[in-house]
Amino acid sequence: MLKGQKALVTGANSGIGKATAIALGKAGADVVVNYVAGREDAEAVVEEIASFGVRAVAHEADVSDEGQVAAMMQRTVQEFGTLDILVANAGLQRDAPVTEMTLAQWQKVLDVNLTGQFLCAREAAKEFMRRGVVPEVSRAAGKIICMSSVHQVIPWAGHVNYAASKGGVQMMMETLAQELAPKKIRVNAIAPGAIRTPINRDAWQTPDAEKDLLRLIPYERVGDPEDIAHAAVALASDLMDYVVGTTLFVDGGMTLFPGFATGG
Repeated sequence: MLKGQKALVTGANSGIGKATAIALGKAGADVVVNYVAGREDAEAVVEEIASFGVRAVAHEADVSDEGQVAAMMQRTVQEFGTLDILVANAGLQRDAPVTEMTLAQWQKVLDVNLTGQFLCAREAAKEFMRRGVVPEVSRAAGKIICMSSVHQVIPWAGHVNYAASKGGVQMMMETLAQELAPKKIRVNAIAPGAIRTPINRDAWQTPDAEKDLLRLIPYERVGDPEDIAHAAVALASDLMDYVVGTTLFVDGGMTLFPGFATGG
């Protein structure tokens, strides 16, 4: 589905990023596996991707650092010749009640979750515009997939920095999509719901915690990283060539206001 394409996935040494990088490789893409810590984990992802007969490299970079992002893009082009797909996935949480949240906690989340996606998208767009459309590879000059969250639309008490960052991702993505579509660059987002990843382990790792969580999910299961990875492969493919500026919610129905299912 993605044979011959070149992909960069940020935060790809664990969780959703890892599953997405592996799925892109399995679909035929060469993949840069970005990480900021955990080199051994990143190298293990590279090894698994390489088993599909494609190329993969690990690259350490903090996506909130402009210089490191630019260097990562330069390395991508040096290794693979160009870039076709960016999955801007790297993200983190620094949770606290608003009255106890420090400026450092607020800023760190905005720096990585929002500014980091902007910096990566900007550098990817430059490469897409430089190269243009290569019809035998893809109908688009490039694809940018921003990793958002159901919390771009669902308020989340105790996580104001995270919710604000994902609300920002939504408007950033839609504005980039509007600006870049005439260049045949497709920009979209995926908004995961509750997914079994290290970032939210406390919400699902015990039977009682999972039972509480399932009350918020009409489909009655917690998602797996592969659920998001499959959506990313589809969005990156020409099957979705007319999908521009859309957020794909992959959430088991979490955004359907399940509390109103029995009344309201």
